[in-house]
Amino acid sequence: MTQASTLFNKLWNDHVVVPETPIAPAVLYIDLHIIHEVTTPQAFSLLREKGLPVRRPDLTLATMDHSTPTTPVASFKDLAIVADGAANQIRQMEKNCRDFGIELLGFGSEHRGIVHVIGPELGATQPGKTIVCGDSHSSTHGAFGAFAFGIGTTEVGHVLATQCLLQRKPKTMAINIDGQMPDGVSAKDLILAIIGEIGVDGGTGYVLEYRGNAIRSFNMEQRMTVCNMSIEAGARAGLIAPDDTTFEYLHGRPRVPRGVDWDKAVTRWQALRADDAATYDKSVTLDVRCLQPMVTFGTNPGMVIGVNDPVPDAGNDPSFRKALDYMQLTPGKPLSHNSIDVVFIGSCTNGRISDLEQAAAILRGHKIAAGVRMLVVPGSQQIKNEAEARGLDLIFKKAGAEWREAGCSMCIGMNGDTVKPGQLSVSTSNRNFEGRQGIGARTILASPATAAASAIRGRVTDPRSI
Repeated sequence: MTQASTLFNKLWNDHVVVPETPIAPAVLYIDLHIIHEVTTPQAFSLLREKGLPVRRPDLTLATMDHSTPTTPVASFKDLAIVADGAANQIRQMEKNCRDFGIELLGFGSEHRGIVHVIGPELGATQPGKTIVCGDSHSSTHGAFGAFAFGIGTTEVGHVLATQCLLQRKPKTMAINIDGQMPDGVSAKDLILAIIGEIGVDGGTGYVLEYRGNAIRSFNMEQRMTVCNMSIEAGARAGLIAPDDTTFEYLHGRPRVPRGVDWDKAVTRWQALRADDAATYDKSVTLDVRCLQPMVTFGTNPGMVIGVNDPVPDAGNDPSFRKALDYMQLTPGKPLSHNSIDVVFIGSCTNGRISDLEQAAAILRGHKIAAGVRMLVVPGSQQIKNEAEARGLDLIFKKAGAEWREAGCSMCIGMNGDTVKPGQLSVSTSNRNFEGRQGIGARTILASPATAAASAIRGRVTDPRSI
């Protein structure tokens, strides 16, 4: 009799080349390797030193996103003038991809964008695949029922050379979402609440599988937001079983099978779900019927409260107190008591078309508050073009926001888009560590709707009030 299996176990077993032993990790086959300009230079140098080719360039896709400025430039020459460091990285990436025969969605490509945005929109991300990237938010692709996770620079070299990776098998955790989400509450609010519930180390050693009617009601972009921040809970990856919503999203995209091959793929993908009798190493249940918009108040994503709740007291916890001191917040008062300086809408968490629509719906007919700087950065050039075709860029510009080119932008603060020392930012990105958005920057994580509402009022604001 076949033992009942979780979705993750099915994915793992389908890709094991050599099983793990007590003294050695498993050898795992990788279906798709997405690379970018920041975590690859050392890996390509290693290949050159060893005289090795890229084993499967056809399973490798390159783009540029982390260090590229989002200020509009007309040519590569202009880029070299405004950001010489970024230009050098791009130049090296172009050479590496050319030398090793890898497809590059380069600076001038209409498909360029953030790694975890372009994979799904091109249809390269598909159910059942193993997907890796030298970026921790590779868990985004798990929304499609893929086992996707971030790897280090040395591991990038291993995959380029062998198309395989040494891995210990993680444990499984079911995240069961009970009830239906209230109006005005988003997928970003849900994942922040989950991280607040289990903690930033609650998922360490696990792959999280998100389950329940609320998850099933989400579109693919909302599911990507949830899986994207699995790493902020310490997890190896996040997963959602594919269903008709998944197949409808993928159908007709450039890199998915077509015709009879599409029908065969869907039949195969429909089996990618946990068996009814499958058991998990751990289960967590969250009732979301009373969930409200969520915001962070400290210096890790687990320090999270409802948008109208007071900042908790540190008690005798010195690390908690240090976080509040850094954020310059007063326990017992809601975040709305603090003026904000910057609002950022974008990133691989919330830079997709539905995120921009959510923000535009709040901003339409309003102006951002005096003294607030707002950046709106699409996750890809394709999203930028679609947003402009819908007139969303005009809404942002009329409100007083800056409309930018695609890229990681202010999420990481290494491309010229930074928050100044001491400034308070409301950001739709994924990390609020000290200095993440710039030296001395203070970051509050929030949904696109909360960020847009906060830009209008000049302080953290419940979007349901606008």
